[in-house]
Amino acid sequence: MPIPHRRVRGMLRYTSDQPGREGAERGRERFTISVAADGRRTLRAYTEIDDAPNVQRDVTLSLGADWRPTDCFVRLSVGDRFMGSSWFRFTDTEAECEGYTVAEGRLSQRWPLAKPLDGFGTHPIQADSWLTNMVDISAGRVRGEYDNLLMCSLDHRGASGPMLMKFPNPVKLAFIGRERITVTAGTFDALHYRFAETTDDGSGDTRNEPGKHPPYDLWCTADGDRVCLLAYVTGYMMTRYELVEYECDDPRD
Repeated sequence: MPIPHRRVRGMLRYTSDQPGREGAERGRERFTISVAADGRRTLRAYTEIDDAPNVQRDVTLSLGADWRPTDCFVRLSVGDRFMGSSWFRFTDTEAECEGYTVAEGRLSQRWPLAKPLDGFGTHPIQADSWLTNMVDISAGRVRGEYDNLLMCSLDHRGASGPMLMKFPNPVKLAFIGRERITVTAGTFDALHYRFAETTDDGSGDTRNEPGKHPPYDLWCTADGDRVCLLAYVTGYMMTRYELVEYECDDPRD
């Protein structure tokens, strides 16, 4: 019996590029993507960062057929301690959050929107891959600055909140080009993008500061799923992410 929608399952391995730790595993991300016949999609991701203080994050993020966020749930633990959990909902005119965090206590946020959000950042690498849809490469746009998005945390590891937060400055996102790349999970036609919050390359004193994230290159599949294949961050972070497992159930096959 055919499955009612397309399902993708994958795993990303997090490794270090820091001197003396090259290739050392520092975390992992397991995810599933389900895509309905009308184009609505949901990502379910569990991420683990082993570096102290360790981070565990559960995210369920849903987008409409237009790739704009509709609702989300995030639960966060840091250093093996619960930090918070929140539910988010997005309409054309408002973003809302109902949650509890150890730092803020019970919270209820309402954030007016001038127009529907382009994206909601939740920190799984696969969720970052979905944000690349903001660049309309079909119209010839290859580089832009984007400020119509919100985050659940401005910490570079996503280790705060979760609650509605705004970037202090627009996110720079560029389409670099089409490539064919090989990762542990296989060989794929890919789209190459580069994120940067500032022009700082992160080589100086920049650390975990909102609005000063080092440049971040990401390759995703060139099909409609935009599965992350490979990514790396330079500067002080010096970390890499690679797709090591991939499986797709597609009712069209």
